Amino acid sequence: MRISSKGDYGLRAAFDLAQHYGQGPVQSEEIAQRQGIPPNYLNQLLITMRRAGLIESLRGPLGGHMLARPPAEISLLAVIQALEGPLLPSEPTRENLAPTQPADHALIDQLWGQLRSRIEQLLAELSLEDLCQRKREHAGNLMYYI
Repeated sequence: MRISSKGDYGLRAAFDLAQHYGQGPVQSEEIAQRQGIPPNYLNQLLITMRRAGLIESLRGPLGGHMLARPPAEISLLAVIQALEGPLLPSEPTRENLAPTQPADHALIDQLWGQLRSRIEQLLAELSLEDLCQRKREHAGNLMYYI
């Protein structure tokens, strides 16, 4: 499994929108600057997330992007799958070769299935609000010295 820049940047953009939830539309230029995402690439990701029903977009000088639902209702799995598709294929790609050890083959396939299930379960249990909460906790633990 590999999360591409598409999944990484898209999750960062969704997290940024979660942090500004309820404050009105956020312009893509602001997200790009805060998160270090190339603006043109970000716009492609925002379109993908809008088509998946995760965000809404408004045109115009006061327009921008916002989450379609509260951050607590959007799982990290939903964001990643909207951007990346399935995390691990249900059937590994093969070149139609018949294994001489089918039991070995079945055990490895079972392992990939368990791995996919655990990753999906973890991401399904975490929401964008959970990331926001983690950020607030980290910010509360910072010490400033003058």
